[in-house]
Order: sequence, then C-alpha cells, then structure tokens
Amino acid sequence: MSVEEVRSLPAAVSVVTAARALGIGSDKAYELIKAGEFPVQVIPLGQTQKVSTASLWKALGIG
Repeated sequence: MSVEEVRSLPAAVSVVTAARALGIGSDKAYELIKAGEFPVQVIPLGQTQKVSTASLWKALGIG
C-alpha cells in the first residue's frame, strides 16, 4: 500500500488490510496476533478483530 492509501484508511481496519499495509500475509498476521506479537493495536469485536489505524500509522512511521 502507498502512504496515501494508508492515510486514507478509516479509524479501524481489518487484520487483512493491516497485514497488507505492513507487507505481510494475513496468515502471518493472525499468527502474530495469537502470539501477542502483532506490531499494532488489535481491537477484539466479538468474533472479529479490527486494527487501530492510528497504531498502524505509528508502526509504519507515518505522521
């Protein structure tokens, strides 16, 4: 994803979208979440999970 694409994301995104922005696959992202090692804030919402876009920006060094 380009910086502009990441900047235009809503306040919370899916794990798949966050993984794409981080340049990793979704399987790896879920593996990291399960291990407590995903580099951005994950928000549990029932049986789904969202990722804070602000923490994604921070992890990517986007101001």
